[in-house]
Amino acid sequence: MTPLHALHAQGQAVWLDFLARSFVETGELRRLVEAGVRGVTSNPSIFEKAIAGSTEYDGAIRAALADGDRGVGDLYERLAVEDIQRAADVLRPIYDQTGGVDGFVSLEVSPYLAMDTDATIAEARRLWAAVDRPNLMVKVPGTAAGVPAVRTLIGDGINVNVTLLFARPVYEAVANAYIAGLEDFGAKGGDVARVASVASFFVSRIDTAADALLDARIAAANDPDEKARLEGLKGEIAVANAKLAYRSYKALIAGDRWRVLAAKGARPQRLLWASTGTKNKAYSDVLYVDELIGPDTVNTVPPATLDAFLDHGRPAATLERGVDEAEAALAALDAAGISLDAVTDRLVEEGVALFADAFDKLLGAVAQARAAVLGDRLNRQAVSVPPALAAAVAAEADAWRKAGTIRRLWAKDASVWTGTDEHRWLGWLTGTAEGQAKLADYQAFAADVKAAGFTDVLLLGMGGSSLGPEVLAETFGPQPGFPRLRILDSTDPAQVRATEAAVKLASTLVIVASKSGSTTEPNVMLAYFLDRLRKVVGDAAGRHVVAITDPGSSLEKVAQRDGFRAIFHGEPTIGGRYSVLSPFGLVPAAAAGIDVAQFLASAELMVNACGPDVPPAANPGVQLGLLLGVAAKAGRDKMTMLASRGLADFGAWAEQLVAESTGKNGQAIIPVDGEPLGSPVCYGDDRLFVDLRLAGDAPSHHDAEMAALEKAGHPVVRIVLRDRAEIAQEFFRFEIATAVAGAVMGLNPFDQPDVEASKIKTRELTAAFEATGRLPAETPVASSDSFDVFTDPANAAALRAAGAGTDLDGWLRAHLARVKPGDYVALLAYVARNPAHAGMLQSMRLAVRARRKVATCVGFGPRFLHSTGQAYKGGPDTGVFLQITADDHPDLPVPGQAASFGIVKAAQARGDFGVLAERGRRALRVHIKTDVAAGLAALAAAVEHALS
Repeated sequence: MTPLHALHAQGQAVWLDFLARSFVETGELRRLVEAGVRGVTSNPSIFEKAIAGSTEYDGAIRAALADGDRGVGDLYERLAVEDIQRAADVLRPIYDQTGGVDGFVSLEVSPYLAMDTDATIAEARRLWAAVDRPNLMVKVPGTAAGVPAVRTLIGDGINVNVTLLFARPVYEAVANAYIAGLEDFGAKGGDVARVASVASFFVSRIDTAADALLDARIAAANDPDEKARLEGLKGEIAVANAKLAYRSYKALIAGDRWRVLAAKGARPQRLLWASTGTKNKAYSDVLYVDELIGPDTVNTVPPATLDAFLDHGRPAATLERGVDEAEAALAALDAAGISLDAVTDRLVEEGVALFADAFDKLLGAVAQARAAVLGDRLNRQAVSVPPALAAAVAAEADAWRKAGTIRRLWAKDASVWTGTDEHRWLGWLTGTAEGQAKLADYQAFAADVKAAGFTDVLLLGMGGSSLGPEVLAETFGPQPGFPRLRILDSTDPAQVRATEAAVKLASTLVIVASKSGSTTEPNVMLAYFLDRLRKVVGDAAGRHVVAITDPGSSLEKVAQRDGFRAIFHGEPTIGGRYSVLSPFGLVPAAAAGIDVAQFLASAELMVNACGPDVPPAANPGVQLGLLLGVAAKAGRDKMTMLASRGLADFGAWAEQLVAESTGKNGQAIIPVDGEPLGSPVCYGDDRLFVDLRLAGDAPSHHDAEMAALEKAGHPVVRIVLRDRAEIAQEFFRFEIATAVAGAVMGLNPFDQPDVEASKIKTRELTAAFEATGRLPAETPVASSDSFDVFTDPANAAALRAAGAGTDLDGWLRAHLARVKPGDYVALLAYVARNPAHAGMLQSMRLAVRARRKVATCVGFGPRFLHSTGQAYKGGPDTGVFLQITADDHPDLPVPGQAASFGIVKAAQARGDFGVLAERGRRALRVHIKTDVAAGLAALAAAVEHALS
């Protein structure tokens, strides 16, 4: 016999408030059951301590991930269900021996659902089915939303432990919900005798809260007798409240409704005393056991309280003693001006928050354990930021955690951002799952491309439709037995010719990618290559073309009319810059022989790492996004992208994603891609550095420079990839980070309002050409044999006032003199994108950075219009723009159109400049009239001279 058996004789069962895998596996639970423990309860804090405090779950996590990755919430649930099942099996003999009165194990529904009745019901049903043990009790909070859930679940025949009860009226509502649920179950033909429930009435927290209020009254009181009376109430309120709750229980089971149910074998809903560990060390460590012993009750105790009671507890009938005194104590509390109702209301609210906090810690622990098991399969991220910024990011992260903002984001709640149409553009969150569902289609397409013997795949697209596939082409390279993937995203005649010359048209598969199907550049490129294919392969031309477009687009109609080899539909809820993990990236990946299954599986690792159940502290994508957003608001709004050579093209994709998503309403994170790394003296305090590194890269001076930047106080983010194939993870990391940064900045990261402005001006100019055969005339502000200089009247006046005259040097000197700390300089070149031209532009940007100590950007037009162009026009007025255009000799006609490629490009450049001017940007355009390479070299020299 133990003191626990003596409690049983009083009609009270003791349940242990603790559970861990080793506790069951080592037989410790079985030993306590033999000693008299008759049930087990669990909660997030218990699981968190078990998982975070040891390595005992590593093997189970490894086994759970062996057959494929899992989300953190799913992983936790699998571990918890296994633990609950094992504990339930140990306690099953008690359940059988007591006829279902005891022997229960409790598992809690997610605390995040405490205010959602329907979601609580759905999760409780799912957990009941998953555990599949008759001696399970599903824990449901006794909130306003939880009470109706209790009735529904009892009506389903599910055992329920109703938790977080503090107030007697709420307990009575729960007890009535239990009775109503039994009546519902019986009306459906259910056996009410097999349903069990307990009402977990919290104790010690009431004394903690009431004592604090009493101490304040005692400190304010002047009368010694009043002080003594108030002092005498301390440590009395929780027990008094519980005794009166038990009186309510006795009244309920004496009622007519209960008698009817009892006659059918129904079991009463026992009161369970919860939170029975003593918080105040001045009180007995078994206070909340000794004082609450009575029939038809349960006391759930933590291990320390159990040990204390076994050592010196007094198992006597105490629950129905001193009920009048209990009533008097609560009356005295009210007379002292302390409302017990206010106390219990606050404790429920705090209890929900504390349970959610504990669940956050639990899921964070699971996320960290998952990451440890995955090892280098999950790309590593390390962040180093100065203390002030770190504190601001930590504060923002905690605010996100408390508000459950990550869960709201995944639930597609537009109020995370601006509350407009953001919910319509979040299909990318589940893109990998949808890709895996269509995996057979991609694999069949890859097999078809390979069997057809294509040597080249040429993708025609702009922005997100081309930049993602370009990363795949450059990162993965040609795959054995498959065609080489090439990208064309330019209307520059020379670049179109160079692309055509690089492929064998007779064995080329053309993929035209356009969400809307109406974008100018893909349409003119398609017109050209479809015409060229017809001349090479005749009527088989359509069989050489694949379309990726949204359902019902004009491109789909063209594809159907011309008999394209295949049509793949994009997902309308995914915007172009978020589309790389959708058909817009997966179709070209399949055509190029990239293992789509492996690619998606890699991406899914990061999706799960950034999932809705992973709190900010353990969520790599959210961590990065919070840093970007908070840093931008603090003035560090230039994100400098650095990468290993094998990953270098990723920056161009990230450039579009970040610039187009955040560059609006006078704000922006300006991405700086391709700017060579320099020493700390090259940079102002507006920078943040992100470095993508392949794990196998040998150390270089790059590492020393990064360390120097970090030492100088610049924020540095280091991301390490095991190999190039893991770039799939980075697509999702940066997508979620960009969405988070937009939320921090108060922006809609899924629209691009200023891109359309350039398109409108371009259409106006091309329409004028269609009507007159020429673009509208324009007058340079300066001219020479080699260059014409153009700008708008406002810029012209400002530059002339600063000394600009008749030569290029003067205009450049005046223009670049306007660059201030915190600005950036963007070189926007409407010329063919090739290594020679890029090298000239690099020399210009480095000269600017060296002399002005500002961020520099390089964009090739019209490519950048669908990328950074949004930020240049919609972001802050911190950009200084040098647009570079050139004559196209020879030009290239567009089949079926009056406007040539050169005319289209010229209209785009002028439309772009026109919008910059309308937005009051500091902009100058230099038009090369000579050979482009020679002109760029001369311009580079002129820039160098102007800066001297």
